[in-house]
Amino acid sequence: MKFRNFSNLGWQVSEIGLGCWAIGSEWGNVSEEDAREVLKSSLDNGINFFDTADVYGDGRSERFVGELLKSTSEKIYVATKSGRRLNPHTPEGYNLKNIEEFIDRSLTNLGVDCIDLLQLHCPPPETCARKETYEMMDEIVKKGKIANYGVSVEKVSEAMDAIKFPNVKSIQIIFNIFRQKPSEEFFKEAAKKNVAVIARVPLASGLLTGKMNKNSSFPQNDHRNYNINGDAFDVGETFSGVNYTKGLEAVEKLKELIPSDFSLTDLSLKWILMHPEVSVVIPGAKNRLQSSNNVKASDLNDIDSLMSKINSIYDEMIKEHVHHRW
Repeated sequence: MKFRNFSNLGWQVSEIGLGCWAIGSEWGNVSEEDAREVLKSSLDNGINFFDTADVYGDGRSERFVGELLKSTSEKIYVATKSGRRLNPHTPEGYNLKNIEEFIDRSLTNLGVDCIDLLQLHCPPPETCARKETYEMMDEIVKKGKIANYGVSVEKVSEAMDAIKFPNVKSIQIIFNIFRQKPSEEFFKEAAKKNVAVIARVPLASGLLTGKMNKNSSFPQNDHRNYNINGDAFDVGETFSGVNYTKGLEAVEKLKELIPSDFSLTDLSLKWILMHPEVSVVIPGAKNRLQSSNNVKASDLNDIDSLMSKINSIYDEMIKEHVHHRW
């Protein structure tokens, strides 16, 4: 496993981390045993960055991560998120009273006194642009409940707003072969300001593993079933907002480019890691095998010679459908 700098914090984080949404909820049923095995095998394979949120299984994911923290003396960096417990989810809800209450709950779930990185969880666009948002976060840092903060966003425009504020240490954004817009302008600005980039949904909800086909089906409690049209939350979180059939066609083209010692998962993760502005990529996993497969890309050879071919597939098949939307 290779490691990368994370903002100006002195952190050396595994370039592949673990996204802990799947062990919380909304990806079908994941047993407690599988959830614990995912975390343990991730740690055993060199991962030291774990990304979760208070709404993943209503705290279930955070509690599993808290168990992992207790089980090891190794330094683990934990990032969680706050804001999505608001109902309604409005800009007005992002105030000190509400967010601090959510953070107190996360501290209990994780079993810690201070959270390494607290991210606002895809807040409304105007919240990303308001200086009061970050004054509130500075106040919570002063209280010692969080060490650092960042913002998880849906759109590049929200990321560009958030990094105008000097104490924002990270931006989490969807970035993968099917969602390339962040690499145009945002990455340059993030690098200039030394803001860490956390790349989420790196495998486009599994589309970029190459293991799905037109007959694949998903459980009722899997967002790839019920959010296919964005009925529950931003459709960009499900298959990166790519039409499923169109995505499968593009995947077939990508398969023609896979080097002999790679899987499509490896290729998809390595493509992201070829962007030096990315601090950490956070694929999820539902079982030990998936978590073990996710880490292999770090040690594989770079794919300089394939980058333009991969990008051409995006340009020809995907770009017109997604690029302008996020």
